[in-house]
Amino acid sequence: MDKQQLLDKTAETLRPFETANLMNTIQNLTLHQIFTHPAVLLCIAAVFFYGVIKKSKIVLLTLFALLGMIVILRYAMPAPGEELSVKALLPFICGGLVIGGVVIYFSLIKSE
Repeated sequence: MDKQQLLDKTAETLRPFETANLMNTIQNLTLHQIFTHPAVLLCIAAVFFYGVIKKSKIVLLTLFALLGMIVILRYAMPAPGEELSVKALLPFICGGLVIGGVVIYFSLIKSE
């Protein structure tokens, strides 16, 4: 295999990773597709175990806040074509207050 063939094969292999293709894929993803992907789950598990092993309160609180916001978005976002109502805002408001309260309590109030 000469250089030109190797370059052509490499270019063809990397074509799905062009910026336009990546942006199109990212824009069409749903939360369900993102959080059922094994790479995302593995990354979340790795960050969780790092936080537990290092006993890092900041890492664990950040992970808690991110996962909590994902759950809130899952239940508070209206279905496509529906309008955002007060009924949909209540879980978002209450969940945000709970997450914020937990983060503030463990980061500022509770001392070790």
